[in-house]
Amino acid sequence: MLELRDVAAGYGPVRVLRGLSLTVRPGEITCLLGRNGAGKTTAMKAIMGLLPLSAGRVLLEGKDIGRLPAHEVPRRGIGYIPQGRRLFSDLTVAQNLEIGLMCRRSPPELRAHVLEMFPRLADRMGQRAGTLSGGEQQMLATARALCLEPRVLLLDEPTEGLQPSMIALLRDRVLALREAGVAILLVEQRLEAVQAAADRVVILENGEVRAEADAARLRAEPGFLRQELGV
Repeated sequence: MLELRDVAAGYGPVRVLRGLSLTVRPGEITCLLGRNGAGKTTAMKAIMGLLPLSAGRVLLEGKDIGRLPAHEVPRRGIGYIPQGRRLFSDLTVAQNLEIGLMCRRSPPELRAHVLEMFPRLADRMGQRAGTLSGGEQQMLATARALCLEPRVLLLDEPTEGLQPSMIALLRDRVLALREAGVAILLVEQRLEAVQAAADRVVILENGEVRAEADAARLRAEPGFLRQELGV
């Protein structure tokens, strides 16, 4: 389980997160929503150690990881798929996957398992990541994160700019990870996708939690998200 307790963080003198608390449970998809600038991406960067905390704690299975160096956080079992994918574009598909395997010293056979989930990548192993299509790059970013055998997976707008068939493929893979017990924190702008997949939603405003709802409430109140987000 991943917990944020009263987390404050930002960029230099600009504080974005103001006492943010949330919980991401195993086998659940928690969707983090909010308008641009609400603090969604900042929260993920704070979890991954890419931004220092000015206050609060980040706990993984009860252990404080909030002050670890950024390179140590994935080794604890947190996979991160950032907005824009952030692949090593000059390296091949195989080399990008190898970096994921090296991070936690995962066994080589894990790569075969990941390629079963994304068989198109198996045909692109020698191709440079920067020459892949947008959908293939998203597959590779996801596959690289899965090479960590993550207990927690953070996804920041993974379907942005993708065609419907690719969106459906990634949704199926994420749902399979949930069934396998992975705790998933998802930033997603497509409200229909959130309503279909979320076990819980947390809505941010000015770096704080504005509202929360579970799947049952989302089904009972189909207009809840639009009302809270003002869209």
